[in-house]
Amino acid sequence: MTPIPGSYRRRRIVEGVMFTAAGLATATSVGVLLFLLGYIAVHGVAALSLSFFTNLPAPVGEPGGGMANAIVGSAKILLVAAMVGVPIGFLGGVYLAEYGRGSVAFWVRYAADVLNGVPSIVIGIAVYALLVRPLGHFSTFAGGVALGLMMIPVALRATEEFLRLVPDSLREAALALGAPTWVTIMRVVIPAGIRGIVTGLLLALARVAGETAPLLFTALNNRFWSPGWRAPTASLPVMIFTYAIAPYDDWHRQAWAGGLVLLMLVLGLNVLARVLMRGGAVRSAG
Repeated sequence: MTPIPGSYRRRRIVEGVMFTAAGLATATSVGVLLFLLGYIAVHGVAALSLSFFTNLPAPVGEPGGGMANAIVGSAKILLVAAMVGVPIGFLGGVYLAEYGRGSVAFWVRYAADVLNGVPSIVIGIAVYALLVRPLGHFSTFAGGVALGLMMIPVALRATEEFLRLVPDSLREAALALGAPTWVTIMRVVIPAGIRGIVTGLLLALARVAGETAPLLFTALNNRFWSPGWRAPTASLPVMIFTYAIAPYDDWHRQAWAGGLVLLMLVLGLNVLARVLMRGGAVRSAG
């Protein structure tokens, strides 16, 4: 049936308008991202130096110093967060993907979605009440637990989704050869989806790397080295916050440098995740 000319022209106009609107929205999003990256880079590069990565913060009001303790502290906190969030999220995702049927699985997914929507400052307050107050002090461990709780729902749902993408034919072939279900999961399903799982775990780590509010209630801060895991420790997000609201120009410059380092960390984790994901997709296509 030949379309009515007026209706055809109207559809073409609507198509052109929507295509233009979508292009403008995309250009705006990319433009905002590039502007933020460029703005932080311009201000941050000027304050970067070797001493920034190797020295402790200078005394209040004195220029110089660095954020070496905050960089190490952030690494320690993220390590604890990964040790808490990765095993729970991974095993929970395996359960939901392979055994997740019925009301129990529904409530697990629902709880994960609710936890993912809880404000980070609320998680910080909860960990403060459960760990910091009973132990009597702020600590690296408490900060890592707070961030680890935030990682769990992201890691769980990512693991579940990537395992669901593994073809059922692989499971059926392993079971047909006589392999038990748990062997099929461990030796066939998980290796087939491992790149996607690692991608999701890296994105979960990047998600919490820049959180500040939970650390204010758990790890607090420290202007010196923090040995062990039971003492207050510095972290890049908290140091950036502290320096940004201070009245010292040199601290402001170092806050920009810390923001650039933190941004590079988050971008690096995201790029690594994308590379792993793309490599998995290319290998699957081959």
